Amino acid sequence: MKSGTTGIHHITAIAGDAQKNVNFYVKTLGLKMIKKTVNFDDPFTYHLYYGDPAGTPGSILTFFPWGEGGFKGKRGTGQATTISYSLPADSVEYWKKRLADLRVDFIGPYKRFDEFVMLIEDADRIESELIFTAAETRDGWDNGDIPAEHSIRGFFGVTIALEQIPPSEIILVEQLGFTKINEVKDRIRYQSGAGGAGTYVDIISSPELTVGRMGVGAVHHIAWRANDDNHQLELRKKLVDSGMSVTPVIDRNYFHSIYFREPGNVLFEIATDPPGFSVDEQPDVFGSSLKLPPWLEPRRSEIENALPEIKLS
Repeated sequence: MKSGTTGIHHITAIAGDAQKNVNFYVKTLGLKMIKKTVNFDDPFTYHLYYGDPAGTPGSILTFFPWGEGGFKGKRGTGQATTISYSLPADSVEYWKKRLADLRVDFIGPYKRFDEFVMLIEDADRIESELIFTAAETRDGWDNGDIPAEHSIRGFFGVTIALEQIPPSEIILVEQLGFTKINEVKDRIRYQSGAGGAGTYVDIISSPELTVGRMGVGAVHHIAWRANDDNHQLELRKKLVDSGMSVTPVIDRNYFHSIYFREPGNVLFEIATDPPGFSVDEQPDVFGSSLKLPPWLEPRRSEIENALPEIKLS
């Protein structure tokens, strides 16, 4: 039997306007558009993937843009509420200046556990944190604007809000292999796998929070990593044996997925690392054209005509 999940694979959220979404994550935060495709279950909606240049699991943030008139969501319990990115500890001053120059409002930096944190929001009020940590060891990359030494490396972790922590903690620890490592006030931190940036989940229990509502401005789900198909099936068996209702394996072209709602109602996915994002285009041209799975290719003209234009620069 293999160990539990090895960290975050990707996080998916609901956006409003697609171009505003691109502007924030590509132009402001410096992430790379690694895949421009569609929601396989709703092919007239984009599915936009951002990450590092290689599309490494643990760096992937994805969005379904529902448009400006899309149903509005609300942060609250039963949801992931904050997405946290990891940066080197000495990049605080760079990002303070960058955000100020771009007129992006931020709170902080303030200290939490052993890291400094800055809180920001995108155009749809999705919360993100920039976490500056001496423990970050992943390579940076120069996108022509942000120098490599100050670039976002990938996820640090994710925060979820729950009404009751114990039932969810059982699934995290006993079925997914997380370890509780720290606690302060209303926040408990867990890590998966070997630990480190990209493996953390913080659970908060805040009495002032009401139940969250899915829609524009809300995180849709968190996907945890499985090494391969066999590892995923082992994790699925453990979840089913514990009483969780888990979907069959679904082919998402770039990874294979299973889904379930943990006891606090947060939607979890377990996604395989392979086959990866190079199955239909090479990394040097990631995100440059609309990619469709084979079963949607016959409808390409219809789909392209229905989607709004997106400019990356």
